Formats: sequence, structure tokens, C-alpha cells
Amino acid sequence: MSDPTFLELPDLASETVGGAAIACNDEFFAEKESLLRPHAAEWKEHAYTDRGKWMDGWETRRYRPADGVAPARDSDIHDWCVVRLGLPGIIHGVVVDTAHFKGNYPDACAIYACEIFDALDLRALDSVEWTPILVRSQLAGDSKNVFAIDATKRFTHVRLDIFPDGGVARLRIHGQVVPRWERLRALGRLDPAELGRIDLAALENGAVVESCSDMFFGSRNNLIKPGPSRSMADGWETRRRRGPGNEWAIVRLATAGTIDQLEIDTSHFKGNAPALVAVEGVHASGTPADKLTGWRTLVESPVQAHTRHVFDRELRRIGRVTHLRLSVFPCGGVARLRAYGTLEPQDAKAIANLNALSSGDAQAAFRRCCGASRWVEAMTAARPFEDAAALLRIAERTWWSLGEADFLDAFASHPKIGDAKPHDAATATWSTSEQAAAAAGTAATLASLAEANQQYADKFGFIFIVCAAGRAADAMLADLTRRLARTRPEELRTAAEEQAKITRLRLGKLVEELA
Repeated sequence: MSDPTFLELPDLASETVGGAAIACNDEFFAEKESLLRPHAAEWKEHAYTDRGKWMDGWETRRYRPADGVAPARDSDIHDWCVVRLGLPGIIHGVVVDTAHFKGNYPDACAIYACEIFDALDLRALDSVEWTPILVRSQLAGDSKNVFAIDATKRFTHVRLDIFPDGGVARLRIHGQVVPRWERLRALGRLDPAELGRIDLAALENGAVVESCSDMFFGSRNNLIKPGPSRSMADGWETRRRRGPGNEWAIVRLATAGTIDQLEIDTSHFKGNAPALVAVEGVHASGTPADKLTGWRTLVESPVQAHTRHVFDRELRRIGRVTHLRLSVFPCGGVARLRAYGTLEPQDAKAIANLNALSSGDAQAAFRRCCGASRWVEAMTAARPFEDAAALLRIAERTWWSLGEADFLDAFASHPKIGDAKPHDAATATWSTSEQAAAAAGTAATLASLAEANQQYADKFGFIFIVCAAGRAADAMLADLTRRLARTRPEELRTAAEEQAKITRLRLGKLVEELA
């Protein structure tokens, strides 16, 4: 396959966007980290290490069969490497580059993918379910082996299997970034310094540079990459224009929103920055880039070389937009474009339904999230909420305004960890789901949990409270045992913190149900 269109999509695994090779079974000759370097693999004619020939890639030792017979092409013997994507998303194609590996490249490869939510992904690898996205396929040496991928799911990790051994210079995973929007919406921001706003033009949030007039020296995808530009090569740069006209790039935002601040960064472009820039916006969901019309100007301004320009008060207020067009006059280079703004509400229907509930129904809904009566009354009275983010902020602020009696009131509404049947019918479904992993523990572990629960209640005067979602019984038993050694004031605070986390998760479930 030559020049498939997916090669224009960003590399989700590159180390420049946070990708990392986190585990492999062998890296005797060359380290796994080289797989994700952004530059092309290098060749050093006379470079050797104490292990053998220096190679710019990942290379495993030669398989040494006990019988002295090399594995056949249908053998299942293989080496493997696990890569955490810097930008989780939907994979549309991969490149397995064997540059400079001529007599020591693998015969074939296969690729698997998975989605991991555990912050400790190395721990999760022990039990994760891998989805095959590339069946075992033959490889050519010293070549870019290009494979289209027909996948529709979001993935966070990939595993490269090579048969039976050998070296791979680079692994490129091209695709569409898919962030966890429910988390971003709950936070209401991505960058803590930008309270209430996120970068709607960020690659990591799902924005795409759909097209541009020219990118002779630098890729248009660099405009919205994470982090600061590292060099001129890490930006978008056009060839020198002769005559009238100008160059431009069109960005499809991660989601519709209102732009409050623009950053146009010309860092590293010292003799080749544009003279002028303009940024325009349009609201046109689902419209191809070449069909967009009705552009409205956000800002027009001269720019300086090697400077991060910030525009906020200068912006025209044009309302919600889905696309931005960055125009440079007449040509030149831009390192980064940032478009901080507020999201177009997606939970509006759910929040409107919550606001419209009768007082009694609202109290019943909030009681499913937290059993403290005063918290329920305060949340009912706090309506109407502006959006889901406001709901979560007010809920947590209200919780921490309460005292010990209210905390104990909330704790009493929970079943004990490991109980087969929650005693509160209103939260039975949620409690059962949250404790599913714990319920799968061994009989011995569950018995120990029950015994430790009783010791905890006897010592502190309330049941052991922990956010159980996704946690196994043995992990919670270890947590419970550790917390038994604390004083009552320390443990009351810890239990209240766990209750706040549970409440937040349940409010999210409530919003989903009301949508």
C-alpha cells in the first residue's frame, strides 16, 4: 500500500506526545524506547556496543532452540513490546519500520490493542483483554511496512508481537484522538491554570488540522501538538510565497465552544515568521473543510518572530464555533495554536431535567448519591444548576461545609464492603455495580473482610467507607487493615474523603440517567 491517507493522521504513540514503551520480554541488543523516537532511524557504520552492533531501534536476542532448528514460519514463538499511547484514540493505520534491519528483522508481526483506565497500567497488564487489530503479517527488511487498521474502538495501549525475534526501528500508530470527554466535562477544564476553560484546539482533546494550503517544511499537525515546540521542525512552516495571496490551515475543534483566549506561538521562527496573522471561526458541525463558508474574524494582528502571542481582550465575540482558520500573511511558520474556551453544554438536557424535578423527587435523586440528609436538602435548594461541572463543584463544597453528624449520616446509608445485598433499595443497583470486583473475591478473603469490617466498626463507631469501584477484595482488605491502625479523627476524615469520591461518581451516573 503506497501513501495511504491515514499517514496524514497524527502518530498517537510518538514520544513527543507522551507515548512510552512500558514493557517487553527482551531488549538485549537495542532498547524498546527507540521505537517511538520522532526522527527517522539512524545508521552508524562502525558503531558497536558490548552486546553487538549498535542499532537505532528495538532488537531482541537471537532465538536459540534447544534442538538447533530455526523456528518455522508458522511457529508461535515470538517476542513482544507494550506501548502506552500518548494520545488514546481510534487507530486507523500502523507503520512497522525495519529501517537498517536487513539480516536481523522479524519475519512477521501482529498487533493487539486494549483500553486501560488504571493509573498503574503495568499492574493492569496482568489481567487486560487484548483485541487483535493486525493479524500476523509478513514484514520486509529495511522497509516501512504499512498496514491499514479497521478499528472502531478507543484504545490506550498496543502490543507489538514479532515472530520469532529480531529488530524493529520505529513503530508509528496513526489515528484519531478520542479523549475521555466525560472526565473533561466533569472537571470543566484541562489545564488547572485555565479554570473553567480547556484548549478546544488541542490534539489531545480530539481536535484535527483538517487541511492547509501548504506544509513544505513542517506538518500542519504540529500546530496543535501537546507541549511547547522543540524546534522549527516541530511547527507548521510553508514555502516562501511569491506574489499575491497567503497561506492558511483549518482546525476542526475538539468540540463546539466559545473562544475566550487565543495563543499564536512563533517560537523558533526567527527569520521566517509571518508578518500578519488572522484567526476566523465558524459553527458548522459535520461540514467538510472545503465546504466551510461564513467565516467570522476573531482576531487580526501583526506578529513577532520567536514570540508567544496571547490574545483575549482583543478577540471579537462571535459566539460558538466548531472550526478555526489560521491565516498567515504572506507565508511563514507558526509553532503552536491554542484556542482556550468554554465547552458547548452536552449535559444540558440532564441538568434541565434535574432542575425541573419536584422537591421530593430531587431529594430522592440526591439521596441516591449521598445519604446525608442535610446535604440532600442543601443540594435540592441549590437548584437550578448551570451545568454538570457546576453541579459537581457545588456538591463537593456543600459536603465539606458539613460536620461529623452529617458524615455519619451518609456512612450509615452504605452496605458493608463485601455484603451480598445492599440494605438501601434506592442505591442497590449502584452499590452492587461498585462492589462487583470485591464480590468476586475468594471465600477466605471475603471472610477476612467481614471480620475486619466488624473490628473497624467496633473501634471507630461507623462502617469502613471506601470507593470500591473497580477494586478487588484483597486490595480493599489491605486498605482496611492499614486504616485500622489510625486514630478516630484521622479515619473520620479519610472516610469523608472516600464518601466525597463516591458522591461525585454517583452524581455522574445520575446525570447519565437523566439525559
